Amino acid sequence: METNPRRRGIYLLPNLITTGALFAGFSAVVAAMDGNFVPAAVAIYIAMVLDGLDGRVARLTSTESEFGKEYDSLSDMVSFGLAPALVFYQWGAAQLRELGWLWGKVGWLVAFFFAVAAGLRLARYNTLHVADKRYFEGLPSPSAAAVVAGLVWLGTKLEASGVIAMTVGLIITAGVGALMVSRFAYYSGKDLNLSGRIPFGYVLLIPAVFILISLNPPTVLFTLFFVYAASGPVLEGWRRVRRRRRRLQHEEGAGEA
Repeated sequence: METNPRRRGIYLLPNLITTGALFAGFSAVVAAMDGNFVPAAVAIYIAMVLDGLDGRVARLTSTESEFGKEYDSLSDMVSFGLAPALVFYQWGAAQLRELGWLWGKVGWLVAFFFAVAAGLRLARYNTLHVADKRYFEGLPSPSAAAVVAGLVWLGTKLEASGVIAMTVGLIITAGVGALMVSRFAYYSGKDLNLSGRIPFGYVLLIPAVFILISLNPPTVLFTLFFVYAASGPVLEGWRRVRRRRRRLQHEEGAGEA
């Protein structure tokens, strides 16, 4: 007598949120193809919010699974690798071609480099065992995508064009791509206890953040994520300076003895 193998299902809620993030990333690409760069940038930020929710919902509801992790990683590659790369390329493609054949090729290569860097970053994150959960190794792909999305949004609002604007855009996009595959440490925030009690005054920080963003969304969002991206190399440089000072002080103390 044959027995049918047990069918394995998937958890609906976290994977539904992941699908929403994937849909947002896909929508960003479609919007950019139609020349709607502000909605494209907003869609990437929506994907970021949903990506942050799916993992937390899975942990809170005890619905974590290997399927969910793999699906989330594939969704991240689309939303934070391909989508920002293609949005950036579509935004700057026409202007870069007008500047010359070489500029068009450079824009294509920078967009491709960003997508490859995001893929490598995600692959390393999935396979690397990190002892200290408080820090990421390399810039997280959602934060890198947020920098590029903010760049496109801000550049669209300011009607940025010309050699200087495109050069700045290429440098920033290539820079955050390189930071994704770097060894710089970035604070993850995973040690924050969101379910614990906090002083009542801290609650005011939540509306304060929303008010700050609402004043000028493209400028504020781009600045916040750009500062976070720059924090890795800046903090690493500061640590090296401190270590060098300690070594010099130790050598001076040993010499005096």
